[in-house]
Amino acid sequence: MPRRHLSVRTADTARINTELDELRTRLEIRSDWPAEALAEADRAAAVPRLPDLDATDLDLFTLDPPDSRDLDQAMHLARRDGGYRVHYAIADVAAFVAPDGAVDTEARRRIQTLYFPDLRVPLHPARLSEGAASLLPGELRPAVLWQIDLDADGAVLLADVRRAQVRSRRRLDYAGVQDALDTGRADEQLTLLAEIGRLREQQEAARGGVSLPVPEQEVEPADGGYRLAYRAGRPADGWNAQISLLTGMAAADLMLDAGIGVLRTLPAAPEAAYDRLRRVARALGVDWPAGVPYPQLIRGLDTADTRNTAFLNECTGLLRGAGYAAFDTARQVPPPADPGHAALAAPYAHCTAPLRRLVDRYAQEICLAVAGGVDVPAWVRDGLLDLPPLMERGDRRAHEVERACVDLVEAELLRGREGEDFDAVVIDVDEKRPALGTVQLAEPAVVARCEGRAGGGLPLGERIRVRLTTADPATRTVRFAAA
Repeated sequence: MPRRHLSVRTADTARINTELDELRTRLEIRSDWPAEALAEADRAAAVPRLPDLDATDLDLFTLDPPDSRDLDQAMHLARRDGGYRVHYAIADVAAFVAPDGAVDTEARRRIQTLYFPDLRVPLHPARLSEGAASLLPGELRPAVLWQIDLDADGAVLLADVRRAQVRSRRRLDYAGVQDALDTGRADEQLTLLAEIGRLREQQEAARGGVSLPVPEQEVEPADGGYRLAYRAGRPADGWNAQISLLTGMAAADLMLDAGIGVLRTLPAAPEAAYDRLRRVARALGVDWPAGVPYPQLIRGLDTADTRNTAFLNECTGLLRGAGYAAFDTARQVPPPADPGHAALAAPYAHCTAPLRRLVDRYAQEICLAVAGGVDVPAWVRDGLLDLPPLMERGDRRAHEVERACVDLVEAELLRGREGEDFDAVVIDVDEKRPALGTVQLAEPAVVARCEGRAGGGLPLGERIRVRLTTADPATRTVRFAAA
């Protein structure tokens, strides 16, 4: 994903790497692979299971961060009479991973790929995830190929999925695609990405869905050390995401119709949460006219305004409660009463990142079976109902890893600078204790707790000067106080 780099003091790389090793040990995260899993991956990579259908004539391209090698998806976009046709090829992990084999057993333990500043802990051995199963350009690959026809407004007319041989032609990155579109150098495929992406965004708006454009804080390697950055999405990020979301919604509909599947769900936020957001909007000076729905408000906000950025940060509270729901009506386990994902305003399934997320392989196999009119594989059915708690455990661990890594690098970057003042924006205030809150620094890219002056509260959404009071790498703690 594209990101905005900020200049910060170079961290002590050796010490951070040692602390990251200790973090992985504490969290019982294994970065090496059992010998039997590596041997099994080598055998599978040498003789992949190629499907009969040949779709190598499709001029597919991938769109990922420039350093990615675990390429899950490739797309081909075309015009058709009265609309569009989307071909979306997804890595066919099941062509390489034997159910209950050594790789499968280890993948069920790992659940999803974990990202550390110094390394990735992948869901599958690199021989597969960055090699034989990855949709690398110029390479013949087995894939799960979706064909989704859209009308002129971007609404789905027909969706089908089957296994096919594919060969991606180009490996693109977000910054390059956005630059090509902005400078008028985009070819027909990229022009269609923008065209279809915008139409799908309009479809999302019509459904009442909303995407929050909140910059993410992340750690990245830089000049032999690490730096913190805020990652803000470009329009091309969102258009690419819309193709993935389109496929995930098509998969959810297919599984719901068949009475078997696994969904990514998010319940609607309670009215009290929206009441709180309205109070925050008033405090920040964000104009939220009576009768304007929340999604419409979000789409109209200027994210360059720090008050709006603070408000969007508060809006992330509406996304809490996301989970997984597995169902199999043949085994008397019905779909959830509300199968929707509130942020998308539609049912949705994770199915487009099987190299990095365990649940996607199961969703793929169910969709293939349903579309092909055959029985769902026994190994999928037998493990299906165990997936939600497994994936939720993986999500918790991934969030813990992400937060611990950022906290550690924050503390290392700021170590020894206690007493210095920084410019910050107050992005959150404790409702019960208004003198406590959270601030976001512009440089370095730090988000941390802050205490207001004695007897006074923190001004939500305003720029203030803050003083660093604590930067302790041992406890991964950074604290500020109003200067």
